[in-house]
This record gives sequence, C-alpha cells and structure tokens, in this order.
Amino acid sequence: MNYFTISDITESSFIEKRSEFICRLAPVKTNDEAVNFVNSVRAVHRKAKHNVYAYILRNDNISRYSDDGEPQGTAGVPVLDVLRKKGLTDVCAVVTRYFGGILLGGGGLVRAYSHAVSLACESADIMNMCLCHRLKITTDYTLYGKISYILPEFSTITVNSGFGSNIVLEILVLTEKLSPMIKKLTEITNGSVSIEDCGELYEDFSSVKI
Repeated sequence: MNYFTISDITESSFIEKRSEFICRLAPVKTNDEAVNFVNSVRAVHRKAKHNVYAYILRNDNISRYSDDGEPQGTAGVPVLDVLRKKGLTDVCAVVTRYFGGILLGGGGLVRAYSHAVSLACESADIMNMCLCHRLKITTDYTLYGKISYILPEFSTITVNSGFGSNIVLEILVLTEKLSPMIKKLTEITNGSVSIEDCGELYEDFSSVKI
C-alpha cells in the first residue's frame, strides 16, 4: 500500500483583510517530531496571535489539531481537512496568523486557513512512497544490455551502478513486481545472473510511471 508525503519543509503566505496567514508544512514521522515542529514555529512567531496546527501520522493512524484560540471549528479542522483531501500523511502543518484588526467571521476564517494550507501543499514536493525491495544484481558485461533493456518494463529505479570486473546494479522494484521481474531476469540470462534481495522498504516512486 503506497502513501503520499512531502520531502522537505515548505512555506507559503498570503494576506486576507490585513491579516497575514503563513503556513509551514513539514514531514514528520512521530508525535514527538510533530510537537517539536509546532513548538519551533511558535518560537519563531511568538508575536503572532494564533499558531494553528494539524498533523497526520501513518503510524497508529494518529491525527491531531488545534484552533489555538480561534473560534472552535474554524481553524484546526479546516487545516486537517485539506491535508486529508490532498491524501498526505506523515505531515504537519502550522498556520500562523498575524491579526490585521479586521474580523473575518467564521466562514472567512475557514476559507483563509484552508487556503493557506492549500498554497503550501501546492508548492511542496510530493513523494509517492511505495513498498519495494532493494536488489543487488551482479552480472557480466555480455548480459548487461539485455538486463538494462527489460528493467524499465518493471518500473525500477537504479540507485547505484558499479562497473568493475563485473557489473553491479542496485535497484528498487515494487514489491508486487518483484517475482515477475526475477523470473524474467532468470529467463533472459539462463539463470546466470546473481540477484541479492537486500530487504523491503518504502521509497519514493514519484519519478517513475507505475
């Protein structure tokens, strides 16, 4: 099962009726990381009237939010809703509001906080994290052409390649494509290729057409 998250911290801002809304979006994996990120944003924006946050964690399916002084349901929930609609997890959003003196009303606040997070999501580098295997393929030079030709058929990602006395390729292959790929490699090399499975993990496949 794949999931979507972001690669790095991103920030966006806009002004609505003289109130400035600044959203910082960060990748987080644990509750402690999320809380630490929220606190770090609060430390930077101590003078802001509100530092609203929401986060979603894949581990234990945790989600949290806070209106941080805004009317109930007008800030934290809209922020969380945007993250969910974008299909993001292992992510924390903090929206800082510098009050400009003009009340926005409940509907205005919902729209403003939602818009702030949407802007940050649009500027973020979204990663498609897929369950895959890291393989080490060792072959001689005579078979390299055949092997390199069929790898794209299985949506693989080459993470390392070494050209010494033999060719050593380190690749990532989606778990569901592992068996058919090994079968194909074995067939085209008459079983002479060495394939070492280095384990299952989640990696970003956003650059690959799956």
